[in-house]
Amino acid sequence: MTYNRPDALFAVLYGLAHQILLPWEVIISDDGSTSENKQATLTHLQKHQWPFKIKYLWHPDIGFTASRARNQGVFYSSGNYIILLDGDCVPRRDFIFQHLHIARGGAFVNGSRILLNANLSNIVISSPQIVENHSFYWMLQKVMGKANKWPIPLVKIPNRLRKASASFHWKGIRSCNFSLWRSDFDKINGFDESFVGWGHEDADFVWRLQRTGCRRINGFWATEVFHLWHQEASRDRESANASRLHERMTRPDSSYLAARGIKDSTYDDCELVYAN
Repeated sequence: MTYNRPDALFAVLYGLAHQILLPWEVIISDDGSTSENKQATLTHLQKHQWPFKIKYLWHPDIGFTASRARNQGVFYSSGNYIILLDGDCVPRRDFIFQHLHIARGGAFVNGSRILLNANLSNIVISSPQIVENHSFYWMLQKVMGKANKWPIPLVKIPNRLRKASASFHWKGIRSCNFSLWRSDFDKINGFDESFVGWGHEDADFVWRLQRTGCRRINGFWATEVFHLWHQEASRDRESANASRLHERMTRPDSSYLAARGIKDSTYDDCELVYAN
């Protein structure tokens, strides 16, 4: 998902184009960028040869509609396994490999992120290959306070030791870096588009997945992405979204299906801006 940050998106696309295991397809779902930013993205896509299929989708700006944008991307995808990645999260070369290596039937992978400050974010945007620098470089960024953690594992965690939890817990839910089987996504009707504005649509998504028996695997020390700095989105809907989620979680007859999800829309306001 992207919104008015083509420079950040270009860094993400660079990272995806240099994976050791390339994606089959990349769907860019634009949550209503301006015409200028939309054109900048289109121009960039047209002037490069991509080692995978790309679709660039755009819908009109009606506010922060992350759930709808993510559903729209999945709606136009064709794969059996989905990796969700925000347009300001730059992956390392083994990002896709690690997600697929950790994946298991009946489970989803909750990825991890490294928060960068504004200065370091600008460096990554101009030279995205820097995310592959050796561990000493990133240790130094952590010590200097430019990154919130060190991305290199102190000890390699064998995937067989990664526990798959069936119980819901809030910590570390990151729909900006998340993967699951398409069949599990469809089973719960995707993200709930009745969540509008910033906050808790990802927690609702995870809670409903686990209501179906889908288990959660933490991808820390394996799936880290570099989350570029940005101004915080307006949180004026957080309280309403939190109340909606709390009501759903405390109602014994609550459904695991999204109240308004991917099966409830044709996304007829979506424009296919680019496809190769």
